[in-house]
Formats: sequence, structure tokens, C-alpha cells
Amino acid sequence: MIRFGPAGWSYPDWEGVVYPGDKPKGFDPLAYLARYFDTVEVNSTFYRPPRPEVSARWAKRVVGNHDFRFTAKLWQRFTHERGEAWTPAEVESVRAGLDPMAERGRLGALLVQFPWSFKFDAGSLEWLEDVTSTFSDYAPVVEVRHASWNRPEFYRWLAERGVGFVNIDQPLFGSSLGPSAQASSRVGYVRLHGRNYEDWFREGAGRDARYNYLYSRDELEPWVERVRQLAESGYVDDLYVITNNHFRGQAAANALMLASLARGVPQKAPESLVAEFPEALSGLAEADSGPQSRLL
Repeated sequence: MIRFGPAGWSYPDWEGVVYPGDKPKGFDPLAYLARYFDTVEVNSTFYRPPRPEVSARWAKRVVGNHDFRFTAKLWQRFTHERGEAWTPAEVESVRAGLDPMAERGRLGALLVQFPWSFKFDAGSLEWLEDVTSTFSDYAPVVEVRHASWNRPEFYRWLAERGVGFVNIDQPLFGSSLGPSAQASSRVGYVRLHGRNYEDWFREGAGRDARYNYLYSRDELEPWVERVRQLAESGYVDDLYVITNNHFRGQAAANALMLASLARGVPQKAPESLVAEFPEALSGLAEADSGPQSRLL
């Protein structure tokens, strides 16, 4: 199963682009996305664990798509705040927030994303071992961004523990981890961040600026081939392809483009999205022009 989808869904700049400008009463953006995608990566869980009743509602809101699975980004306390050991209460807080999705069969993977400053050494491996073993029952997948991790022994280390590897596309600088098609567990993961070189490491650049990028069809083609390699690797049962270039709905457009290129057929798409990106989606997406109230 290959699932394509964007990272996140709650963005003001998606109004009138991904979501219809004239929304019907009771419009649900998450249920709406589940009409077009089989996954969405939950990014809000990076900033704080969700309340159990909130994540239970997330699971309920996507019941219209039997194949839909969330992935969730692990709380930054375990990946970016490494000055001191975490507490049992912090672990329990994460578990309480994830379990309502997992128990309903809606959590496909836990994204354990480290910053570029997290480099390969014995201390980092020890931290990574502790994190992934603590949350091993949520199908953890690890994203690292520094090229020091690109070594066969690390991929073997992941495979021995049944931990997935996140293949990323990011602006490439001297020590940035490059594109790959590595599989180390039953869960495969691809994450495209865009290629905004100007703002990627710029001090003061906000989230929107860093992820303001639209991939062209030519730029996505090599990733379609990597997706196929992962799907045929013999390791992977579930494969998640996530677009994180969220600004102005570009992630939604690129996720649909990837799905169409990989599946060989045009994908159903929100009418407003096709209108916003007519050239990019030409031949790859068909506008869903029916009454929006029927899409909930």
C-alpha cells in the first residue's frame, strides 16, 4: 500500500486554494482531505502531545476512507531537547495522545525527526536507541538530515531493530543528507521538504518561508522511481509519501502529482487546487467540480 499525502491540514493560506473559498456549513478540512489522500502527517504533535479526546476525534473524522492512516511527528522533547533525560510522565503524555489513533487502526507510523545538528556518534546512537525502543509499538521511522548518518552500519542498525528510515528531499549543502531509497522495516517513508535554498538556513526565516516551494514534474520523476524501488524492496508493506512544502497548498498539489505519476492515472483533486496550479497539475489531476457539500 502506497499512501500519498501532505504534512498538516490546518493552514490559513490553504483557504481558497486547497479548501473551497465558499465553504458549506459544517465543513471539515480533515474529512475533506481524506477524500483525496490516504494519509496526512500530523505535525502539531511535534509541539505538544495531543489530548486523547482530540486524537480520537481525528480518527473519527476520516472514517469515510477505509485506507486512510495518519502518521504523527514525535514531540520535540524527545528529538530536539536533548539536554537532559525525559521523564516517565512525558512518555505517558505522548502515549495518551497517540493511543486513540493506534487503537482504532489509524496510526501508520511515528515520525522521529531530528534536526541537522544531530550527527552520527556513539552518544546520538544511544539516544536514538532509547527513543525508538520507548515507542517501538508505534512503528517508528527516523529522519536525520546530516550526511554523517549515510553509512551502511546505520542502515543495518535500523533494520536489526525494525525501525524505518525516512528518505528525504531537502536543499543540499555540503553536509546535507541527499536523496535515497533506503528501506529498513515494514514501514517505508519518503518526505519532501522542498528546495528553498535561500531560506532553509536563513536566520529569522519563518516556517512558511522555508517550505515555500513547488516541485516541477521533472523534479518529482526521480522520486517516483525511488518510491517504486521502495515498494519493490521486499522490506516494505506500507509506504508513506509525504510532502512538507505546505505553503499556499503546494504540498497538496505535489502529493497529487506524485500519486498520479506513480499510479499512471489522473487523480481526483479539489477544483480550487487545480485552478491554483493549472500548469503543474495538467494531465495529472481532474477537478472535482461537484457540490462541495457532497465531499464531506
